[in-house]
Amino acid sequence: MESSLMFFRSFMPNVAPPKLPEGDGKVDFDDLHRKRQEKDMAELTSLIESHFVQRKKDEDELISLVNRIEKRRTERAEQQRIRAEQEKERQARLAEEKERREQDEQRRKHDDDAKKKKALTTMTHTYGGIQQKQEGKKGAKKQTEREKKKKILADRRKALIIDHLNEDKLKEKANELWQWMMELEAEKFDLSEKLKKQKYDMNVLQTRINEQQKL
Repeated sequence: MESSLMFFRSFMPNVAPPKLPEGDGKVDFDDLHRKRQEKDMAELTSLIESHFVQRKKDEDELISLVNRIEKRRTERAEQQRIRAEQEKERQARLAEEKERREQDEQRRKHDDDAKKKKALTTMTHTYGGIQQKQEGKKGAKKQTEREKKKKILADRRKALIIDHLNEDKLKEKANELWQWMMELEAEKFDLSEKLKKQKYDMNVLQTRINEQQKL
């Protein structure tokens, strides 16, 4: 007990010792000792109460600090969760946009290919129909030209009656036939050149059609 009192007195201000009475008056040391104990006990009680008050205050501050740290940790975890969800949504949105662009590109490419195939098929059918018509017309034309040629030859091929002609008339007839043969040769040459020109024009047209089909 005395050691405790000595410990707490070291933190208390110095107290002047009681003044002894003068003369023959006696000093009641028991009373002084009791008063000293009461004073020390009061000081000790006050110090203990102050200590517990400060300790309660420190504990409250510590609890408040722990609560603030925990609250901050919770808020930070929530912020990280929100950022993670936002980033996940952003990545999903980017992936969806990329997939949509790829699908649009594939669809556009497929449509372009379909249009090209359709145009080529239409051109082929058109050209085939034209070619068939031309071949049909050409066949009919050949048939018509052949019949016309036969008719012209039949008209031109007249019976040669020379039994009643004399020598001069025979020479005159031979000269007439010669002139007529020259005219036919000239006409044949003109028709041959015209046919060559038509074949050349047809070849040029066919080349243009082939180049257009390639494009």
